[in-house]
Amino acid sequence: MRRSLALGAAALLAVSACSVGSNTGGADAEITFLTFETPNLTPAYWDAAIKRVTDKNPGVRVKKLVAPTADGRTSYAKQLLQSGQFPDVMIAVDSAGFAEAGNLYAWTPEELKDFQFPQANPVNGRFYQLPANTQTIPPVYYNKRMFADAGIAAPPKTWDELLADAARLKDKGYAPFTIGGGKDGFPSSMILSGLVSTEVYATMPDWLTQRRQDKVKFADPAFQHAFSKLADLAAKGYVDKTSVSRDYAATEQAFLDGQGAMYPMGNWFAANADSKKHDFEVGVFNFPTEDGRLVVPAYTGGGMIVNAKAANLDAARKFALGFQLDKDQLDASVKADGLFPAIKGYTPPPGVGATFKAGYELYAQAVRQNAVVHAFRWETADDGLLPGMKDKVDQAAQDVITGRKSVAEACAFLDTEWAKAG
Repeated sequence: MRRSLALGAAALLAVSACSVGSNTGGADAEITFLTFETPNLTPAYWDAAIKRVTDKNPGVRVKKLVAPTADGRTSYAKQLLQSGQFPDVMIAVDSAGFAEAGNLYAWTPEELKDFQFPQANPVNGRFYQLPANTQTIPPVYYNKRMFADAGIAAPPKTWDELLADAARLKDKGYAPFTIGGGKDGFPSSMILSGLVSTEVYATMPDWLTQRRQDKVKFADPAFQHAFSKLADLAAKGYVDKTSVSRDYAATEQAFLDGQGAMYPMGNWFAANADSKKHDFEVGVFNFPTEDGRLVVPAYTGGGMIVNAKAANLDAARKFALGFQLDKDQLDASVKADGLFPAIKGYTPPPGVGATFKAGYELYAQAVRQNAVVHAFRWETADDGLLPGMKDKVDQAAQDVITGRKSVAEACAFLDTEWAKAG
């Protein structure tokens, strides 16, 4: 994110001529497309999205594949590669490992010209993943009714204020935080992602690059200090240790059902906060920092990668670009998943919900103040964790929350796993 993430949210203009290849013509070509499902991105969403793009590219037919879990799509793609079934197009699959082995198509400057950050997520200086959208990870969503009942007049900006608010909420009988994990993993590490991003990355934005160069370690004081705050939340009972077995969909529903006051999650949650049934108003605030300084973790990427050896490579490329650049599809992704499309000239459609608007403005403010950093654990390619390490981060967070490991032991575990992954 240190690549001048000037989304310019306040100055974006209406999209014009962003769709690709409205009439492709040519012979009928079938491609396989690996998707994943979440409470927001349902089978119906993907079916409609595929139809939306293929209707404008009539020479392309798509066979949809679905990863077994939302957060396991990269590992599933690896399994498919090993079994000789590597999909032609994949979305939100980490390009690292696949690209270096020559399995991915490298996008040309001309193909990337409509993206705001065409040089996001490089692999050895080349770009294999379309930088399709920006996500803030994590803002904190909160139950305004619970906050008011606990006498909290405004959301916290500092870590001490967060702790004080959590104490008030607990005293009122409310669970301060809603977290999860289970088969999805990442809801367990959301708080850790926020802590590392706002504390470690705020002073050392290239920390993960330095980790790749073996100049820093997880066991170093700065990382341990950030991690220790998650342990403190668990020790104080502000984070429910039993919740780490709850999957992502159930975790989201638990918050909407009023089972917790705060829900640290990516900005995609705004779509369901604005559309799903609940009996309280949802607010959103930036992840608090130690001194109250504005630091907003975000990630730009998440787009399509294409199999370089696809039998119908041209069709795969057309479909991928058509999916990522079509205005109707972009609007659908905003409404369904609360995304911030990183496309030149894009503005969200009319009628987006209040939670989305609030989160979008928080991000726009951070952009204006040059206060955006990488979102720890969510980076990809040369800027990201080594392959397989995201699951280890989730595991380390769960181990600390449940008390199975101390912070020092969890950090040592991460360093050991890093050495194995390298």
